[in-house]
Amino acid sequence: MEAARKISVVINTYNAEKHLKAVLASVKDFDEVLICDMESTDTTLEIARQEGCRIVTFPKNGVSIVEPARQFAIEQASFEWVLVVDADEIVPADLRNYLYRRIQEAGCPDGIAIPRKNYFMGRFMHSCYPDYILRFFRKAVTHWPPVIHTSPVVEGRVECIPRNHKELAFEHLANDSVADILRKNNTYSDYEVPRRRHKHYGIGALIGKPLFRFFKSYVLKRGFLDGIPGLIHAALDGMYQFTIVAKLMEERKAKLMEERKK
Repeated sequence: MEAARKISVVINTYNAEKHLKAVLASVKDFDEVLICDMESTDTTLEIARQEGCRIVTFPKNGVSIVEPARQFAIEQASFEWVLVVDADEIVPADLRNYLYRRIQEAGCPDGIAIPRKNYFMGRFMHSCYPDYILRFFRKAVTHWPPVIHTSPVVEGRVECIPRNHKELAFEHLANDSVADILRKNNTYSDYEVPRRRHKHYGIGALIGKPLFRFFKSYVLKRGFLDGIPGLIHAALDGMYQFTIVAKLMEERKAKLMEERKK
């Protein structure tokens, strides 16, 4: 197989020992597995070495460095086609076979968005599926913006794997607890504030945005099929929006108070 038809798997890691063995086992049949480590202090690198991965290092500097690290890792990949995998995602054999088959086709798109199965309280979440993530692309036409929670930008045609092909979906092993989600919501909402600073949210947004997020998760995305976990997850989704708007209002009020003191 010529180099242009090979696939590099890129995995960014930081203290990722929990699921890494299972993840690496699921990608061992790709042409290259590249670990871009952000100075892990656990056994992540030992596991990667045992599995014969190629390893590069990107200095850790907080959550905001994750996306620049992704771009750096992609640039280090040996082959034109790149599959980006998180250190808690399983790549099913059906997906691997599908991707290799597609890149042999003359009409293969430049990027493919892949569905992902998410779990909460040990249960598959209908409300979080298909959770499309753009993780497979041609390196030459792709860059990853240095902004938290962004997707890669592919200068070309992008397709989505049909949502009914669940056998092709990533398996997300995270299964976050309520405490995990609350902690992440607090951290990620901090990063959302500067991105939405131009918005002038008022009481309507403080009430309406969380309610709509809850309705979208629980009703429109069928969270009601997920029982009590679905209800709790929808409420946490709404709380995330409430936190973002509240922090923006807090910041604006603090600025007004500062201006009055001058």
